[in-house]
Amino acid sequence: MARISVRVPNRLGNVAAYGRIPCHNRSSKLKHIFSYKSLKPGVVVVAACLAACFFMPQSVRAHGFAGSRFFPATLVTDDPFVSDELSLPTVSSIVTPDEGGTRKTEIAVDIAKRITPNFGVEFGESVINLRPPNESSQTGFGNLELAAKYEFFESDEHETILSAGAEVEIGGTGNKRVDADSFTTWAPGLFFGKGFGDLPNAISFLRPFAVTGQVGVAIPTSASSRTMTLDEATGERDIDIERHPDVLVWGFALEYSVIYLQEQVKNIGLHPPFDRLIPLVEFAFETPLNRGEEGLTTGTINPGVIWSGKYFQVGAEAMIPINSRTGNDVGFIAQLHFYLDDLFPYSLGRPLFAGKK
Repeated sequence: MARISVRVPNRLGNVAAYGRIPCHNRSSKLKHIFSYKSLKPGVVVVAACLAACFFMPQSVRAHGFAGSRFFPATLVTDDPFVSDELSLPTVSSIVTPDEGGTRKTEIAVDIAKRITPNFGVEFGESVINLRPPNESSQTGFGNLELAAKYEFFESDEHETILSAGAEVEIGGTGNKRVDADSFTTWAPGLFFGKGFGDLPNAISFLRPFAVTGQVGVAIPTSASSRTMTLDEATGERDIDIERHPDVLVWGFALEYSVIYLQEQVKNIGLHPPFDRLIPLVEFAFETPLNRGEEGLTTGTINPGVIWSGKYFQVGAEAMIPINSRTGNDVGFIAQLHFYLDDLFPYSLGRPLFAGKK
């Protein structure tokens, strides 16, 4: 005789990856060490591209700008622009409801590369540690994630950027002991950024504000998975059916740029490092759409601050769960992020196929 139980997993354990659709076993925006079989034609193509990078300098617009507005790389919601950048590392930790309160700590690295001035790709991976209460911890790799994004609209006058993209989490590339999915998940999405520098003079004090955000759907390639175990005491078989719903992934970040205030509105005399701060609040949510979990939203609200220099930025945020399905304790996320397009403007930091932007 078999006992059957059906459950839908809580996906919020992967809070660091909210911004990077999907949010399953990732963020919070991609990360890892890659190993591929060598192919001679591929080596030739890569070598040619690298040679082009180093010996064909072009004038290409730096990342994250629309007019005078600089959009920083947010920590848990995805950026609206394409760029050459490296996040190394992104560290996050939060207690999820799994097994009565499992602390999930994630150390991630991701790299983004422009192919053209408006089209870029991203690669990433993470190392995950799960520490359930009264049990030994488990450490392993999450699934490999790949993404692509195309910036199809930019208005310098209105400080607006719009992009479309897709991400794929490749199932089976991570370790099962840290709950890496065995199935692949596809996630198309839209991304936006809007600065308020075009507001009238009467309310110029609001011009340093900006909002960025995303909306997308994470679509698993498997609707459910089954696990069978044998109860040695009774001889019964337990069949555990885990459903995988499609998930609406949505969120936004509200930012106030002291950089913009000082340079574009009014210099109030702030000195380093305070003149480079961008306080912000990020809102990152997931809403299942089907398979028994419709409308059961989980997510976090993340107040924090980013310091942005010429070549890198440093950011840190608290992660406040919005409900008990997300968690009961405040977590954190911190990131060191490098602007490769400013560090190496004529080599690694420029599009492979460059043109004026």
